[in-house]
Amino acid sequence: MPESRDGRVVVVGDALIDELQTESGSVDYVGGAALNVAVGLAVLGVPSTLIAMVGDDADGAAIRAFLRERGVHLVATAAPNGSSRAVSDRTDGEPRYVFNHAAVHRAIDFDAAARAALDAAPLVVVSCYPFDRDDQTDALLAAVDDPGHRLVVDPNPRPDLLSDRDAFVRNLDRVAAAARLLKLGDEDAELLFGTDLQTAAHRLLDDGATFVLATAGRRGASLLTSDGRVDAPIADLPGPIVDTMGAGDATLAAVTDSLLRSDVQGADDALYWSGALQNAMIIAAATCRAEGATLRLP
Repeated sequence: MPESRDGRVVVVGDALIDELQTESGSVDYVGGAALNVAVGLAVLGVPSTLIAMVGDDADGAAIRAFLRERGVHLVATAAPNGSSRAVSDRTDGEPRYVFNHAAVHRAIDFDAAARAALDAAPLVVVSCYPFDRDDQTDALLAAVDDPGHRLVVDPNPRPDLLSDRDAFVRNLDRVAAAARLLKLGDEDAELLFGTDLQTAAHRLLDDGATFVLATAGRRGASLLTSDGRVDAPIADLPGPIVDTMGAGDATLAAVTDSLLRSDVQGADDALYWSGALQNAMIIAAATCRAEGATLRLP
């Protein structure tokens, strides 16, 4: 990647309030997949900036304070509908999610401040982005130069936010053709492509992605390239699993940290990437052994 890119890693996507409802009451957490990745990078010692839609309201103030306390710089894009909120109802078995109007109609405005941050970033990570909108996909691709070296994407589709699956898939194929790394989970593969994870991963490689990070929950993860792959099982750490919500975001943050070093270590070094993936699994396991979605170190 160009040596002149000496700014913070930029993460683009969602920041919201997770309202967790249980039989004992309701509690708010600051969350969002992109926010989790930005905070996770900061925990790993990587300076990060988050570009996200954050309103001038009480929820927005909570998000700003949370990021400030963790050393993440925020470039807040316009939020005409206020801050995003997701209500997770766990009072009757499996959680059910309801997103507010702001979350459903989320969008990123790549203004001058956002462009300046993007231009200086050694890597740009995108998570939970509205790829079902052609205009938002066009704007993202126009805003990130040299995406083949700099762009990392986790589509992270949410069924309740997916307004047009066909458009989402079409635009994800476009982004994969330009990106350096695509992350895809097994549930994402089924939701978007109706296929198993490995078939979907090879589709993204065929589109042009250099790396595909394929995550499969209890079955661990794989890092695939056009000429090979490395695999890592989940890590067995002491203590019970408390919360799996941030595991995927922690994995992406850890692999992004490794990508920052890959020009030095050698992007085609299978031994390096095997170690990097095992490290990501250890970090994900540690994150699962604490409440909340913030990345934890073992």
